[in-house]
Amino acid sequence: MQLPVVTAAGVWPPVLVTTGPGARSEAHAHHAMHLVLARSGTLAVTTAAALVRAAGIVTAPDVEHALDARGVDIVLVFFDPESDAGERLRAGLSAPIRAIDPGERAALLADLPLRATPEQLHAWGHAAADRLSRGTDAARVIHPRVRRLLRALRSAPPGSDTSLPALAQLAGLSEGRLVHAFRDSVGIPLRPYLLWQKLQRAVIAMAAGEPLARAAQSAGFADAAHMSRTFRRMFGMTASELQRSMPRAP
Repeated sequence: MQLPVVTAAGVWPPVLVTTGPGARSEAHAHHAMHLVLARSGTLAVTTAAALVRAAGIVTAPDVEHALDARGVDIVLVFFDPESDAGERLRAGLSAPIRAIDPGERAALLADLPLRATPEQLHAWGHAAADRLSRGTDAARVIHPRVRRLLRALRSAPPGSDTSLPALAQLAGLSEGRLVHAFRDSVGIPLRPYLLWQKLQRAVIAMAAGEPLARAAQSAGFADAAHMSRTFRRMFGMTASELQRSMPRAP
């Protein structure tokens, strides 16, 4: 599965869209929600509960799945679940995986040019979140101190102190209260979320052309092997497999 191209100037945006040939991934789970659309034909997603073949799929955060989109061109959108767009989209999900039928795919793709610019892709991704939310209001309530911490983590440089005492001080909560409030608000514990953030930084470094060892160091991993194991668990492929399929960022 091809992943988005990002630049070294900052972290992933709340909505990140890319297009290109589909591929196959092993079973994996990541914190981002994503929409995957086959421009024509179908793709397949396998979870612990079922195999679904459809024109497209939307996955909830942290759901283990394997995707098979070989032989079709896809539109792939990652949504930050804690962003406004992600919260709206999440509120429209009634199951861990939502199938997109051909009619809904046609309606979603009607406004997306075949050779869309980055600006057009960005605008289309936000519009897709609105359409797929079915007009619902965001159901998940994020604790305001957790939301403040999420903003701080997003802007913090690699290597910042992410110990529990430091994060509790940033949030203005006790350590025990932060642990519980974070999980209730975000859906996963604090440490797995920090690992997901490291992975995003690694992708940024790789897209900027850094070799794997340097990307691992930039993102705060112990070494490239640890980073690659994390890539396989969260993206269904190793870091080197992703790097081979990733166009360079401008």
